Amino acid sequence: MWAFVFRRVIYNIPVFLAIVFMVMWILSYRDPVPAMMGKNASEEEIQSKRVELGLDKPLAERYVTRLKEIVLLDFSQELWTMPGLTVGELLRQAVPISLALTLPALFLTTVISVCIGLISAYARGRWLDRSLVFAAVLGMSISFLVYIIFGQYLGSYQLGRLVNRPIFAIYGYEPGIQNWAYYMLLPVMISVIVSMGYNTRFYRAVMVEETTQDYITTAWSKGATTSKIMFVHMLRNAMIPIITRVMITLPLLVTGSILLERYFGIPGMGEALLNAINNNDFPVIEIFSSIFAGLFICSIILTDVLYAVFDPRVRLQ
Repeated sequence: MWAFVFRRVIYNIPVFLAIVFMVMWILSYRDPVPAMMGKNASEEEIQSKRVELGLDKPLAERYVTRLKEIVLLDFSQELWTMPGLTVGELLRQAVPISLALTLPALFLTTVISVCIGLISAYARGRWLDRSLVFAAVLGMSISFLVYIIFGQYLGSYQLGRLVNRPIFAIYGYEPGIQNWAYYMLLPVMISVIVSMGYNTRFYRAVMVEETTQDYITTAWSKGATTSKIMFVHMLRNAMIPIITRVMITLPLLVTGSILLERYFGIPGMGEALLNAINNNDFPVIEIFSSIFAGLFICSIILTDVLYAVFDPRVRLQ
């Protein structure tokens, strides 16, 4: 297995290098210095600032320097727009906040969607199945932004007015487990509701396909209970597509939901990346993009390994 993992890592190194280069190459066409210095700055001051930021160096040299920092995990470079704050400090602040939002949302969405998919597949063609499919399609048809606006209005304003005190915050975040429900529960619920439609339809299709397999007919003929067939036989054999779905979502755990972080004022990685793009803060954009690329590559490799763990027919060769 380790030989397989090593080979996959070697194969994906050129992909990672290409992603980092593409990001830096695209950013090289933008000159952030005039906007940073203001319209009253002289040409000498602008050129001096370019030298200070290292933008006077060739792209190849800056690319090699950035790769060294990534390999050595040296994120000590200061932000261009916030001197005194390093990229590493920004990461340490943003990553836990994004995980506090996205980990509960992913867990709840996966568990609830798989259970609904099992129930819908078991009741295929009946009124319960039709109702669940209708609700899933309806949920998919509504914009994410609509959920956020109505969630803030109903879940915070109206509910808070009903009990004469604020239940959920609609902006900002204060670290601490005791503050999690006040700041994070509402965006987590919105994220779960938004994801339910897509995931429910996907898992239902997977479970419906499993119900047509011969091993299900054999289990029924042997007198196995419905719960055992659904949650043991069917769920175990459907783990491959479930793992695929979950692992593809894993890189989004660190980035968080950009819309949720933006509209709720949550200072996670998505919010930090958007601010860096708006402010032309190249170090943050380049390092964050490389981290996202590395996470995505690792999730693909981990997916193949989990295939072999859950399905003995799969061999890592």
